[in-house]
Amino acid sequence: MREIIFDTETTGLESKVDRVIEIGGIELVDHFPTGRTFHKYISPGDRKVHPDALAVHGLTDEFLKDKPTFAEIIEELQEFFHDAKWIAHNANFDIGFINAEFDRLGEAPVQSEQVIDTLAMARRKHPMGPNSLDALCRRYGIDNSHRTKHGALLDSELLAEVYIEMIGGRQTALGLVEEKKVVKVVEEYDDDLVVIIPTRPGSLPSRLSPADMEDHRKLIAAMGEKAIWNRYQ
Repeated sequence: MREIIFDTETTGLESKVDRVIEIGGIELVDHFPTGRTFHKYISPGDRKVHPDALAVHGLTDEFLKDKPTFAEIIEELQEFFHDAKWIAHNANFDIGFINAEFDRLGEAPVQSEQVIDTLAMARRKHPMGPNSLDALCRRYGIDNSHRTKHGALLDSELLAEVYIEMIGGRQTALGLVEEKKVVKVVEEYDDDLVVIIPTRPGSLPSRLSPADMEDHRKLIAAMGEKAIWNRYQ
């Protein structure tokens, strides 16, 4: 199962007029990072970066003016995201901008069933919050001290760690067999999330020898019929 943890930075907050100026993504396969990443800075054309957005991500008009346009990177983006789930924090925002860019180029939008919103997941898992990316990093002990400004690739890397923690994905590193269970999402998206529930293929062999078990039986017998150990024979 392929998933792409991604994030965008934009010129402002209005997807109909503002533009995507950075996108970063981290590939996961079966909830493990593969090392493959996607990262592009993008020219917004004539659209200027709003001062409030600039304060968040620090991407200036001067820096962006010689970057490729969205039309020039879309083929590479679609190839990287092909057949994968799109996973973002507050995904409505990011997907809204991606779909606005796709619409300008006559491309089909990303469908809601392809999207997982980690903010919605966090609100269900931690209903008392807070559930910002920084707050979740603190909750799960993930070092985000180098995050002085928002950046699409850095935020994707942090979110990948948060996402893996939220689904318990690191347990699969113990060599357990994965058993898939489908659960229904009811907040913000009507998606089916796949949750990995690790299970052993069989019971572990006993480390007790026959002599050990016989000695234990004799010890329990010596305690009499009322011994609490008799309940667990």
